[in-house]
Amino acid sequence: MSGGAEQRLFGTDGVRGIAGQYPLDERTVEIIGRSIVSNLARELGRAPSIVIGRDTRESGPKIEAALASGAIAAGASVESAGVITTPGIAYLTRSVPFDAGIVISASHNPYQDNGIKVFSPSGKKLADEVERRIEAEVTSTQSAESPNALADNQHQSHYQEKYLDYLANEITRGLTLKDLRIALDCAHGAASSIAPILFERLGAGIKVLAAQPDGRNINEGCGSLHLEALQKVVAEERFDLGIAFDGDADRALFVDSGGNLVDGDATLMILADYLKGKGHLRGDVVIATVMSNIGLELALRERGIELVRTQVGDRYVLEEILVRGAKLGGEQSGHIIFPDISLAGDGLITAIELLRVIKESGLTLDSLSSKMTHYPQILINVRVRSKPPIDTLTTVRSEVERVEEELEGNGRLLVRYSGTENLARVMIEGQDEAKIKEQANKIVEALRNEIGE
Repeated sequence: MSGGAEQRLFGTDGVRGIAGQYPLDERTVEIIGRSIVSNLARELGRAPSIVIGRDTRESGPKIEAALASGAIAAGASVESAGVITTPGIAYLTRSVPFDAGIVISASHNPYQDNGIKVFSPSGKKLADEVERRIEAEVTSTQSAESPNALADNQHQSHYQEKYLDYLANEITRGLTLKDLRIALDCAHGAASSIAPILFERLGAGIKVLAAQPDGRNINEGCGSLHLEALQKVVAEERFDLGIAFDGDADRALFVDSGGNLVDGDATLMILADYLKGKGHLRGDVVIATVMSNIGLELALRERGIELVRTQVGDRYVLEEILVRGAKLGGEQSGHIIFPDISLAGDGLITAIELLRVIKESGLTLDSLSSKMTHYPQILINVRVRSKPPIDTLTTVRSEVERVEEELEGNGRLLVRYSGTENLARVMIEGQDEAKIKEQANKIVEALRNEIGE
């Protein structure tokens, strides 16, 4: 067994790793399944019911089977929703209901990666203390026994249709997209068999990109991290807008008719302005992260709306939403949370709500997004071999202090580690793009010298 007493399995978005390697090897996955169920049973006082879904990665079925095997061995009843979006599992968990929903996905990562995340019926992810108990049980299980025979858990194909009906009937509330031409990039992921049907039902004229998953092409040159093909199609073929999902469709980014990116910050601004106008933005507050552009903060301030920042990760955004009773929060990446609808971000719901604003206002996405000015932002990822506290790295700390002095309140600097990968991220915002690029590169060089791979 890899790791020791302090082995951490859970990052900011569940368990992540390379499929087939610890902690996503078959034996460890089965132990995780057993441990999830034993912890749920302890809280419930009975055996739990679980639904499992996955994205389109080739490793998904094997991981699902091992996880279900462990869960069934621990007494759970398990059903499979097959390939479905992460928020689709969150919806099924609360609506059927199940005691927990488990998603096998690595979101926007390449196909070699995979992950496991767990939702409660409320849409919340596992509490930190439960994650720590599962980690302890995984690392303390020393037996070399092989997993049980892989479970043949029941596959319920109607669950995807149930989720689709929920989106098309309940969430849209009569919204029609007639007269809109929309290009969809499904990232060869979980949205591939859902998004095209949904937008056709709503009356849109659609063109579908990247919706032929083969197990290995998920997120490859497509989706919310690779917008170039979508931007080209929208601009050249004169679509009203484009929508790009990631592999598990919990986020969405948009492209206006000119082929320009409309990111999560601009989406938050548009939605916040709309909700405030309707009197539905309780406390006139929006929750975002330290990564959101300072332009969002300024645009919201002009509208009498406060931007509250959290550390990076949708779970932290959600925590702050619940603490403040806020009605809207999200990330620059396009992961938006509408707590009155769901505590889990849903790229399809985000798209529906943004399209509602477009239809009701009679304005184009180009016009709506132009109300926010993005400050130049540089974001550079540095692969690292370890993650010591940034302030213990002498050269890095010196460069950070120098850049902060140069910015003098006219920009923002953030140096942080990824919660899911061995990466350090350097982000600088300022008025002069050439200058902030130079500043970022100096910090990156210091990071590579001290802890780079």
